Amino acid sequence: MNNKHRFISLIFFALILIIWEYIAQSGLVSPLLLPSISDIYAAFIELCTEGYREHTLLENVAISLQRVLIAFALAAVVGISLGILSGINGYVRAILEPLIDFLRPLPPLGYYFLLILWFGIDEESKIILLFLSALPPIFIASFRGINRIKKDYINSALSMGASRFQLFFFVLFPASLSDIFTGLRIAIGTCYATLVAAEMVASNSGLGRLVIDASSFNQTDILFVGVILIGLTGVILDRILAFVKDRVIHWEGKV
Repeated sequence: MNNKHRFISLIFFALILIIWEYIAQSGLVSPLLLPSISDIYAAFIELCTEGYREHTLLENVAISLQRVLIAFALAAVVGISLGILSGINGYVRAILEPLIDFLRPLPPLGYYFLLILWFGIDEESKIILLFLSALPPIFIASFRGINRIKKDYINSALSMGASRFQLFFFVLFPASLSDIFTGLRIAIGTCYATLVAAEMVASNSGLGRLVIDASSFNQTDILFVGVILIGLTGVILDRILAFVKDRVIHWEGKV
């Protein structure tokens, strides 16, 4: 996105905020349905200073991010390793691909209660749920990344005497990084959305819990704070991955 497009996005966003504030302040809509920007900001400051139901706002954000990052890191290690291995070895693919194809379309909350039954309502069931929600897109992207590599690249490396180790680390893995990062970005969004839903169902902390508690007590201003923070943290996580991708795959688009 160039500077012109960023400026247009900024103007459009500011226009939405102005219209929102005007509608809220004019009384056209009940504050219970649409609180003003100033009320939401006041609620944000109050949450930062006084907290909400035993947790400060920063603690809720940190708890949610900790759950996501632990599960995402585990899914990245396992998904990339198994995806690449499946792309290289047909026997591994025959074993793992049906399992991933079965897991991929399942809604995570559909089997969350099974995980709670097996592992309890504490952190273990949430981490496993997030891990399973993030694993399929990472596995599939890694597998496709390996399979999209042109045979000419492999044959050229082998003809120059490359060992299996060199072939993997200097040809296969770098060539599949673009697909892998695409899978990682999809997975972080899936993982984060699943987390918020899981916290709404079974948790006493986190942004999802904050939103569901606020909605239960008709505290719309606090609800909006939670929703906005969920969106912002999700965008920030995605932007961090995009930044890392640009630095790691610095040659992309130049050759």
